Amino acid sequence: MEDREAAGAGPLAGVRVLEFTQIVAGPVAGMSLADLGADVIKVEPPAGDPHRFVSTSVPGESKMYQGNNRGKRGLVVDLRDPRGAAVIRRLIPSVDVVLVNYRAGVAERLGIDYASLRDIRPDLIYAQLSGFGEQGPSATRGGSDIVAQAHSGLMALDGKSDERGIPQVIGTPVSDYAAGLALAMGICAALLHRERTGEGQYVSTSLLRAGLLLQNRIVMREPVSDAAIRDPRMAALQEAQSGGASFPELAAIRQGRGQVASPFQLYYRAYRAADGFVILGALTPQNRNAVRGVLGIEGREHSDDADWDARDPDNIRATDDWREWIEAEIRQRPVDHWLERFEAVGVPAARLNFPEEMADDEQANVDGMIVELEHQVTGAQRVVGPPVLMSKTPTGSSRAAPALGEHTAEILGAGGFAADEIAALVEDGVVRTLD
Repeated sequence: MEDREAAGAGPLAGVRVLEFTQIVAGPVAGMSLADLGADVIKVEPPAGDPHRFVSTSVPGESKMYQGNNRGKRGLVVDLRDPRGAAVIRRLIPSVDVVLVNYRAGVAERLGIDYASLRDIRPDLIYAQLSGFGEQGPSATRGGSDIVAQAHSGLMALDGKSDERGIPQVIGTPVSDYAAGLALAMGICAALLHRERTGEGQYVSTSLLRAGLLLQNRIVMREPVSDAAIRDPRMAALQEAQSGGASFPELAAIRQGRGQVASPFQLYYRAYRAADGFVILGALTPQNRNAVRGVLGIEGREHSDDADWDARDPDNIRATDDWREWIEAEIRQRPVDHWLERFEAVGVPAARLNFPEEMADDEQANVDGMIVELEHQVTGAQRVVGPPVLMSKTPTGSSRAAPALGEHTAEILGAGGFAADEIAALVEDGVVRTLD
């Protein structure tokens, strides 16, 4: 196979990953490893990863697929054919990591489970991503981000619903991305352990585990605050649910709207300006005092005072009044006016942007968050680059997402397959090359 050093100059240069994944979470894990310099080989069935064909103008080359699979080489093998399974077994000795996110039982049926591959390479690191985890009554259930959002509570967290009162999924698949990043982190730790001890191991995470992590402070139980806040609220919530309450009604009970007068209700929120929206992120009393200074209400709005009672009805009404006043004040001037004033005193603040605008964002481009690549089929593209930078071992990859079968012949040839062997496998449909 290709010289490992050519895959990247990052800290994982020399590491080879064989990736059997689809959709989002598994591909994100593989892409993260590619950003760190690993040679990631994405194995796809002849029909391709299903996300190749979602909301696309160029058949088989959707943004969904390309966005989560850059930095990799592509290998197309029919694992249902015994000859395809034999191809994989022949490659395993040169592979450091196998990454899988198939539903429970699929890897075993295809012969790419940990036990089978460990027999070929004992120090293999095998990383598995599931919907619900390794044990328990739901371990064999299929999972997807929306299912994980529902089961973990993420979907109910903000109480958002449509005009019919139906709970709304969070727009970006947060459980998928968090699980992918977590699995990549675990793989890196396993590689370090192998370097120290020579031992491979099994690494796993799940969409549910990631969803819980994203809201750990809310999921956790703690007797003192639970008795005062959580338990009464949950009792009311369960009573309302058993009585057939709508989701918006349930969400209002859970969130306790209007029940507390927190400074976050004033200084950690969005406000409409004359030409858009200003978002304030004042997390500290110092930041909030700076906001008060900009607005001219320092010493008049007291929600950060040491003796402030957030449950006092008078304070709740006062906070509501101040919110309305701030809304009216900020509405009078454009976003840039407010950003200049808030930034001058160190207040975290931003304009509300749409994601489609961000490829042209000055900050994102100057700091190298957006990178230019050339795709084999769709041509020049500007994509989101690696999420982390390193001074000694540069991150990122010059490879765009692989076209279907783009590197099949290259990978097999470098893996010891003769040209006539590859041609026969292509002819029989066991493997596929780029047409």
